[in-house]
Amino acid sequence: MDSFENKVAVITGAGSGLGRAFARRFAAAGMHLVLADVEEPALVAVVDELSGGGTQVLGVPTDVSDADSMDRLGEAAFERFEQVNVLCNNAGVSGPSLPVAELSIADWQWVMGVNLWGVIHGHRVFQSHIMSHGDGHIVNTASMAAHTAFAGLAPYHVTKHAVWSLSESVYNELAAANSSVGISVLCPGFVNTRIAESDRNRPEQAGMAGLADPEEAELIRSMVREFFDAQQSPEPVAEAVFQAIVNKQFYVYTDDVWMHAIKERHEDVQLARNPRPKGSMTEEAMRING
Repeated sequence: MDSFENKVAVITGAGSGLGRAFARRFAAAGMHLVLADVEEPALVAVVDELSGGGTQVLGVPTDVSDADSMDRLGEAAFERFEQVNVLCNNAGVSGPSLPVAELSIADWQWVMGVNLWGVIHGHRVFQSHIMSHGDGHIVNTASMAAHTAFAGLAPYHVTKHAVWSLSESVYNELAAANSSVGISVLCPGFVNTRIAESDRNRPEQAGMAGLADPEEAELIRSMVREFFDAQQSPEPVAEAVFQAIVNKQFYVYTDDVWMHAIKERHEDVQLARNPRPKGSMTEEAMRING
């Protein structure tokens, strides 16, 4: 993309965290915005904030896991602005931190629906349109979990690996088609967002999955919130994403916290060596961060 002024960005998961930071950065560049989120009060707050600053903003309550809901997002975006230039498939949930043997079908369906099908639906609804005019870029939010596989959070790891793979496949397809459209895969480490509290939006879900004791659940939530509050803000990540669009950069990393673990894993794969046993991502994070 040569310019951003008056171009249109669609952002899922725009009500908080990275999505909200993307919206603010794109608004600062003069873009028009189509913002989607399943959490309507948060979505309304961001729309009001940015429209109050003069940006043309359309808010569309959206469940990215639902094909019809994503179709409606596309219809609303095209009706309002006719053309979409940037697509950020950003909505995501962390899912329950449980061993695979203890996960329910509902656990898998929820995380797969948001983290993977949400991205698939985004490509289905918008990619052909963006390719048809050629002035655009797609950003898929994966995670450093796409390059690691710790104990626990298996659905999260599985979906983020899939988003990385999907993004790389699309990158190669765009190259084969000699398309001017770019694609980036964002692999955040630890960023101060509400991803660890994503059970708040789980359908018919009260409390933290797998924990029957409300006091224990709240204690864990408190510890997790304290940990994430100490991490980097989403704004530098949004700037990195913006620059990746400018430079047509595929990989976007936010820090080097997990680089050693990634290197070890790639060595294990190359040498056909058994993986080195690791604890949960939370345990590893606490260890790395002291």
